[in-house]
Amino acid sequence: MYERSTNPGAALRPADTRGGRALPLVGPRMTNAVAADGTAPTLIASAQRALRLLAAAARYPKGATAKQLARDTDLALGTAYHLLRTLVHDHYLERHSGRYLTGPAVTGLVRDDGPATDRARLRALLGLLADELSAAVYFTWYRHGEVELIEAAEAPGAPLIDRHSWRVGAHAHAAGKTLLALMTAEERRAHLARYPMVPFTPYTLRDPACLPLLPRQGPRRAVPITQFQEYALGSAGAAVPIVAGNGIGAISVSLPMAQAHRLAGIAAELRTRLGEDFAAVAFGI
Repeated sequence: MYERSTNPGAALRPADTRGGRALPLVGPRMTNAVAADGTAPTLIASAQRALRLLAAAARYPKGATAKQLARDTDLALGTAYHLLRTLVHDHYLERHSGRYLTGPAVTGLVRDDGPATDRARLRALLGLLADELSAAVYFTWYRHGEVELIEAAEAPGAPLIDRHSWRVGAHAHAAGKTLLALMTAEERRAHLARYPMVPFTPYTLRDPACLPLLPRQGPRRAVPITQFQEYALGSAGAAVPIVAGNGIGAISVSLPMAQAHRLAGIAAELRTRLGEDFAAVAFGI
């Protein structure tokens, strides 16, 4: 089991597992946090500080930095880092690109836990990605024989493209191409029988044999798929697949054609950042 160093840019290091198990949220590990006056806090004081950090983080749907949370809670930065590391370790918070958001352990404590809460977390994560990548971001999945757009977030200079034809235009946009590439031959034939490859622009592919294919297993599964003006003129997109058990999905981005040169770098970054934690949120809806 691993946790992060107090340095946000540091690598993972082994978690404290004295006694053969990870220590709980309120326990000896928290007594090591030093208060601003240099004294070691009591268990109650540590718990109170942790709860203040949780409450502060909950006020930021797109997450907040450690410095921001320390300011909001009047905690010393070192104390905040220590408690944040513990909260992340115990899944009360999640850390994404240096920002802290409420995690699944908090979600399980509230009465509205369920698909709606997971959707809110997914929306927040997509919003973070959109801001950091300066691109519109979409999560799409294939479920019950249909390609469905679940959530999307735009960014300044990168508006969302038309979503009304998302299902029928799966052969044209990057997310749909990725899902079609992951489908079995039977699933792909069934989808294209219901939704023929009609042209959306002069650049739209019309021949099923030209659609890319991806294996569901192995390193090639993560190969990004791109499209340039096939779904909407003036727009380009890229997508990377997400597979969880039998579920298949895709995270895609769209950019104006003037920024199409950024797609390869963005797709590579998505491949490295989308892990099992994201899949758990996305497919938990």
